[in-house]
Amino acid sequence: AHARRPRDPSAPPAGSPPGSSRPGAKRLPQAIVVGVKKGGTRAVLEFIRVHPDVRALGTEPHFFDRNYDRGLEWYRSLMPRTLDSQITVEKTPSYFVTKEAPRRIFNMSRDTKLIVVVRNPVTRAISDYTQTLSKKPDIPTFEGLSFRNRSLGLVDTSWNAIRIGMYAVHLESWLQYFPLSQIHFVSGEKLITDPAGEMGKVQDFLGIKRVITDKHFYFNKTKGFPCLKKSESSGLPRCLGKSKGRTHVQIDPEVIEQLRDFYRPYNIKFYETVGQDFRWE
Repeated sequence: AHARRPRDPSAPPAGSPPGSSRPGAKRLPQAIVVGVKKGGTRAVLEFIRVHPDVRALGTEPHFFDRNYDRGLEWYRSLMPRTLDSQITVEKTPSYFVTKEAPRRIFNMSRDTKLIVVVRNPVTRAISDYTQTLSKKPDIPTFEGLSFRNRSLGLVDTSWNAIRIGMYAVHLESWLQYFPLSQIHFVSGEKLITDPAGEMGKVQDFLGIKRVITDKHFYFNKTKGFPCLKKSESSGLPRCLGKSKGRTHVQIDPEVIEQLRDFYRPYNIKFYETVGQDFRWE
């Protein structure tokens, strides 16, 4: 037996051909959850990493939006080690709305599989606002930020919480580089009502066996979310963190109606483009 030498955690073991090393090698991700913020991306990541053929980075690396100048080797060094049979996945929901992200990911690998978790844009915006409010209690009201002119019904599309939900607009940039067949859309709503069904489709898309099924989930009534029955490590049920399932701020129904009207044409365009009706109308 060889004497064990300390190993640089970011380097593959010396003298071994790429991909053959026993503890596995760090590889650039073959699949990325690129969006959207407050859509259910953390749930998708936590659910998919239960699969034995998937290894996922737990934190958001923000490589293709904020850290691109650090280079691909830096990005690779963050990844978990995988065996040849395993897929590396990372999630950074802001990629979907980052102008340069499609080109940059394409330049890394044109075969990258992209997962986008979408959700009713109005509820998504309220969820986004609720999150910001919990960090900055002094911000203006949701109504105040949503409109440039409320009485004219002019929505402020420069506010990020509104802009992110214009899915059809952002999708255009991705379709300049990737075919639709390489982008999988997860319904944030169905992820709650039928997690096994939605995760079944994700597994099919990734080309891995349907291992994650009904048996893995139970519905936690307090959180209003499905949770995993047990995690690999602790054998205890695993729910998403405290910050998930926050009670949304109450918004004037008329404001919601105006935003619904605003998003309707974008939603319809999005449904037509992806060939999938998410029933947000």
